[in-house]
Amino acid sequence: QRRVHGTHLFFSSTIRVDMWRPVRSAASAVLRAQRRSASSQSSPLPPGYAFGKSLLNVPQTKVSVLPNGMRVATEEGFSETATVGVFIDTGSRYETAATNGTAHFLEHLTFKGTSRRSRKQLEMEVEDIGGHLNAYTSREQTVYYAKAFKQDTAQAVDLLADILQNSKLEPAAIEAERDVILQEMESVESSEEEVIFDRLHEAAFKDSSLGRTILGPVDNILKISRQDLTNYIDTHYTADRMVLAASGGIKHEELVKSAEKLFGNVPAAPRNGATVVREPAVFSSTEIRIRNDDMEKAHVALAFKGASWKSADSIPLMVIQTLLGSWDQSLSGGKNMSSRLVHRIADGSYADKIATFNTHYNDTGLFGVYFVANPKTAHDAVEITLNEMVRLCFRVSEEEVERAKNQLKTQLLLNLDGTSQIAEDIGRQLLTYGRRLTVAELVARIDSVDMHTVRQVAQTYFYDQETALAATGPIYGLPDMNWIRRRTYWLRY
Repeated sequence: QRRVHGTHLFFSSTIRVDMWRPVRSAASAVLRAQRRSASSQSSPLPPGYAFGKSLLNVPQTKVSVLPNGMRVATEEGFSETATVGVFIDTGSRYETAATNGTAHFLEHLTFKGTSRRSRKQLEMEVEDIGGHLNAYTSREQTVYYAKAFKQDTAQAVDLLADILQNSKLEPAAIEAERDVILQEMESVESSEEEVIFDRLHEAAFKDSSLGRTILGPVDNILKISRQDLTNYIDTHYTADRMVLAASGGIKHEELVKSAEKLFGNVPAAPRNGATVVREPAVFSSTEIRIRNDDMEKAHVALAFKGASWKSADSIPLMVIQTLLGSWDQSLSGGKNMSSRLVHRIADGSYADKIATFNTHYNDTGLFGVYFVANPKTAHDAVEITLNEMVRLCFRVSEEEVERAKNQLKTQLLLNLDGTSQIAEDIGRQLLTYGRRLTVAELVARIDSVDMHTVRQVAQTYFYDQETALAATGPIYGLPDMNWIRRRTYWLRY
């Protein structure tokens, strides 16, 4: 349940946005780029990636806007199943220090019964149709979704509308859920990787809402009241911040009719007249070190300030993330992988695991590396990591970039293999960009990245830039922040 995961639409009534023309133009751009690549004799990789024509055959994304401002978006397919979800532009980032944890707490309570269905009736109804009903909260989004056979889509939409608008939020359920969330917190804290990334956000975005955890502190969980939950709903669960997204065996027109009937009463603005405020995220060069010599391994996350979702540098940073790569010792072939960073780490046994991360938010981001290492090699792992990241500012081959681009395009297509993944992609992109970016457009943007772009973006985000650090375990050999900052640039004569 936890994931440590434009354009302006003018409307006066229900309208539809045709996405087919951008698909055609973007796919044509891909084909032109591939023809140029195939005719070039200087390309270090052989041609033969002409899949641009297939991008013209992807189903179009249909988008309609209800009178209250709620958007309905679908990608119709021939699947016997469908996924439908309500994506809301709110999460832990929209909380204050006093209310931190409310969004996640509310997500739990929505399944505990409504004015139309008891908790048992909800569970039985989902099981009777062989469906799946779930939700998750992130720092910037809250999602409720259902998966079912295509003939049961209307019932799934009705279930989502019911739990979002008619939850009873009974005092007994609130008290019972406190223990459930505290148990979940214990489970999260037992995962060093989860803890490290929470501490990294705390260090990088110090004293801001983006630096707080999704679950919230224990004190807040123990005192969140029904009034806090209803205030959160009245302020943030508004139609203009909601997207009903669906994929699979569904019909757009039918879903729009269901949405008009079931979500038509969702207010277009906060009921309580509150103003939605999103605290700005200011990157801070801060470190959080929790030394524990009883642990066997050191867990370290080192990050630079990254790009936002809408930044022109977001795609090049994705290419760089793929180029740097990830690896752990359970995988074979570490010494022979194409990534120089992975090869050097694996060849010298400097870490048991290394993972490059690239996290985007609406107005900022984090780019860095997380690794697990022996205490005696943690210092070397940091030095090699920084050396390889700064190297990209000066030396990177076209072959490396082309390989990373092909790997990224493969990951992109694999991540859209299924109705749930497509529905999530639609909902997230409409909240983030205001529209659905087609696969053809994303591929064209990836293909436009070359080694000069990689060097330029690396110089912008890595070269002589501040870093944030979170580390735990036997970290007595980890270098200090002055040493780390000195390794973010090269003295060249």
